[in-house]
Amino acid sequence: MTVALDHVTRTIEGVAAIRDVSLTLERGALSVLLGPTLSGKTSIMRLLAGLDKPSEGRVLVDGKDVTGFDVRKRSVAMVYQQFINYPSLTVYENIASPLRVQGKPKSEIETRVREAAKLLKLEPYLDRTPLQLSGGQQQRTAIARALVKGADLVLLDEPLANLDYKLREELRTELPRIFEASGAIFVYATTEPSEALLLGGRTVCMWEGEILQVGETPKVYRHPETLRVAQVFSDPPLNIVGIEKHNGTVRYEAGMQAPANGLYAGLPDGAYRVGFRAHQLELANGHADWHTFSAEVAVTEITGSESFVHIKRAQTDWVAVLEGVHEFPPGEMIEVALDTGNLFVFDTGDRLVAAPNAM
Repeated sequence: MTVALDHVTRTIEGVAAIRDVSLTLERGALSVLLGPTLSGKTSIMRLLAGLDKPSEGRVLVDGKDVTGFDVRKRSVAMVYQQFINYPSLTVYENIASPLRVQGKPKSEIETRVREAAKLLKLEPYLDRTPLQLSGGQQQRTAIARALVKGADLVLLDEPLANLDYKLREELRTELPRIFEASGAIFVYATTEPSEALLLGGRTVCMWEGEILQVGETPKVYRHPETLRVAQVFSDPPLNIVGIEKHNGTVRYEAGMQAPANGLYAGLPDGAYRVGFRAHQLELANGHADWHTFSAEVAVTEITGSESFVHIKRAQTDWVAVLEGVHEFPPGEMIEVALDTGNLFVFDTGDRLVAAPNAM
């Protein structure tokens, strides 16, 4: 089975929520819609579900145009950010509810509910009501209800966003196993690059209603085709600096020049924009091929295992993620270093021209 959007545009009150989007989804595949708020992720899901109709373009299932079909005529299930369960029903009855609507026999309902409960580790809680469950267990129940429906297309719209950290991490590690066991087409929306990397599959990178890049998640992360893709797929935000290469020398707009080594060596002379993620900026380590900068500390955020150090140099703001606890007071000058073989180089049109072979 395949589900496809064919040159779809969705306009709401004169504003395009998504613009000329084409996307094909196949059975057994997980596609992660990655982008900030208002990038169009939910709009795409609503079109796939049949909740909305495109202003232009078509929705296809196995090549058949289903653009005008009502959601009740589509084999689709959806899980929202706000987990929705029937408060007066037990977990068992919540999971069974779509099967009862479908008129399935009692024996089949029993089998499928038990299978879904086992998959989502809900077996001990089947006789409880949702108010007797933790937030994570309630979201598991909502996911189980979507899975037991046997839908060909399962849409998950930021389903873990309202859970606390521990519950999010627990479910994130389990979801790939659940997806693989189901065999349906899964579409998962998130604003978090780390979540996309953990889930794997394919990433659909989005910005302001447009698809920027689609591909296997590690490939999109390691080789973003444009500066915007690298920005969407970076958290903390991507560090960016302009450079000029001339006669074997690189001059940074941050006020420093150095030999054009590493990825710079193969670039023609000219102007470029360099992007590097927070973990690619380190404290100066004396490595001869690295470019070293003096920078002023703006603020340091200590998370326990890591320190987020926000720095300024020549009107340029960067952030470095350093292992361990580093207590730099605001205003302190520190030396940071950038591995010239481990960064992204974009041309003046923001297209990728150089990236490391492995990251």
